[in-house]
Amino acid sequence: MPTDKKIQHLADTWLFNSCSQRELQHIARACDEVDVKEGKELITQGALGREMFVIRQGEATVKRNGRKVTTLGPGGYFGELSILSSLPRNSTVVAATDMSLLVLGGREFGALLDEVPSITHKLLSAMAKRLSEQDTKSK
Repeated sequence: MPTDKKIQHLADTWLFNSCSQRELQHIARACDEVDVKEGKELITQGALGREMFVIRQGEATVKRNGRKVTTLGPGGYFGELSILSSLPRNSTVVAATDMSLLVLGGREFGALLDEVPSITHKLLSAMAKRLSEQDTKSK
């Protein structure tokens, strides 16, 4: 996929939509593009996480403790908590359809944050907003 399409896809993803064009270029260069078949287990609850995923095409089912929690589609992402915290995965994610993904490895993610520190603030802000929204929903 051309880098400009990766950049546009990342810009349309909630986690990265506050990033500048320059920041998105850095993120896009750090990502690999991967296609997976329906039924592929992408992450496993309890396993250590080494990458995060952004969905370009297709859908994924998220399960926690064996129960379906949600379905993610294009623009959705998962795995970010494990590469930020080094904690085990909190859910299992399975490809519900054939999928096209952008994959950002933990090592590449760390180097990216070191190279472009402004991304760190934007990601922390986005994640804090998401946590606040989840907290509000659970009340």
